[in-house]
Amino acid sequence: MGWWPAFDPAEVAADFARIAGCGFDSVRIFLTWEDFQPTPSRVDSTMVARLVSTMDQASAAGLAVMPTLFTGHMSGVNWIPSWALDQQAGEGPFRVVSGGRVATSRLASWYSDASIVRAQSSLACEVAGALAGHSALWAWDLGNENSNCVVPPNKAQAREWLVRVTDAIRGADAGALVTLGLHMEDLEQDRTLGPCEAAEVCDFLQMHGYPGYAAWADGPTDERVLPFLARLTRWLGGGADVLFAEFGVPTTQSGDPDRKRALTASSPALVEEQAAASYIDRALGALLECGSTGAMLWCYSDYAEAIWGLPPFDLAVHERSFGLWHADATPKPAVAVVEAFAKRCAAPAVDVPIPDSTWIDIDAAEFYRAPGSELPRLYRRYCEATGVLDRLRANVNDPE
Repeated sequence: MGWWPAFDPAEVAADFARIAGCGFDSVRIFLTWEDFQPTPSRVDSTMVARLVSTMDQASAAGLAVMPTLFTGHMSGVNWIPSWALDQQAGEGPFRVVSGGRVATSRLASWYSDASIVRAQSSLACEVAGALAGHSALWAWDLGNENSNCVVPPNKAQAREWLVRVTDAIRGADAGALVTLGLHMEDLEQDRTLGPCEAAEVCDFLQMHGYPGYAAWADGPTDERVLPFLARLTRWLGGGADVLFAEFGVPTTQSGDPDRKRALTASSPALVEEQAAASYIDRALGALLECGSTGAMLWCYSDYAEAIWGLPPFDLAVHERSFGLWHADATPKPAVAVVEAFAKRCAAPAVDVPIPDSTWIDIDAAEFYRAPGSELPRLYRRYCEATGVLDRLRANVNDPE
C-alpha cells in the first residue's frame, strides 16, 4: 500500500525477476487512489511516470501486467482520498485510511456523485493514455472488490458507472482490455454490480475467493470453493470467460512467535506452509479443470514486521502472511508448487472440457432473490456432483 511514494525501480526489477523466474507470466498491481489523484482535478505526473517505469520493468522480465484502478479496498481497509469522503461520521464494515490516518468519515458514493465519477474518468483516461500500446499491458482492472467500499444504489447507476469509466479507458486506448475485480461477497449478496452487469462492458470477468472467509466451506483449504465460484460467475455472467484473479492462504511456520495465538485466534486461521502449498497445488489443478482462463495468487510477499503496527496488520494478523515469499525474499514451499505447475502448463495444450452444470437448478433471478442461502445450497449440490459430499459430511460428523 505504500510502495508508490517509496518507489524504487531496482527493487521492482528484482521482484519481477524473482516472480518470472518461478514460472509466473503475469502480475496484478494496484494504483493507490490518493497517490495517483491527490485532488479531483489533478493526476500526479510523478506517479504516472513511476507506473510507466513499472511497466518497463515488467516488459524486461517478460511479465504482463494488470493495473488496478481506484484502490480503494485492500486487505481489510479502504484507502480513500479525502476528497472522496462525505465528511460525515459513520461506521462501515471496514476502517477507512486517508492521508495516512484512520478516518472517521464515511465514503461518498462514487456511483451517484457526478463529481467523483468525473474525477475517476479523468484518472482512467490519463493513465490509460500513458500506457496505450505498452508491451506489458494486459488489461485494466476497474477496482479491487469495489463493493467493499461502496455499493451502487441500484443496477442502473452501476451500469452507468461501468460505461463511463470503461469509455474513458477505451477512448485513450482503443485496444485496451477491461475487467472488474469481483469477489465472493458479490455472489453471497446482491450488491447490484455483479457478473451480469460487469459482463455487459468487460472483456472478461474476475472472481476472488477464499474458503477461510466462507462459513459454508470445508475449512480454509477447501479447494473446491474456487472452481465452484468460477463456474457460478460464468453462469451469472452469461457464459463470459472467468479469470480467478485472487486466491491464497495466510501461513505460519514453526518458530513464529505469533504462531500459537494466530492458529487459534486469527480469522481466517493460519495454515502451515506445507499444507498451504498442497492447497495451492490442488486449487490450481481444480481451476484448470473447471475452465478458468487463469489464476492469480494473493500475494507476492509477506509484509515486513516493521509495518505490523499499521492498519490493517495491527488488527488483522492473517493479512501479514499471505505471501508466496517471506518478507526476507526466501520462498515458501508453495513457490516450488507453482513452478512445477507452470512447467506442466508449458507442455502442448490439451483442451479441457468444462464439466456439466446440471447442479444449477434455478435461474439467475431466483438465485439473487436469496443469494445468502442459495449459494451454500448450490455448493452442496456442486460437491455432490463432483463427488466430495461424503468428505464434507465426514468432517461435520467427526470434526476431529
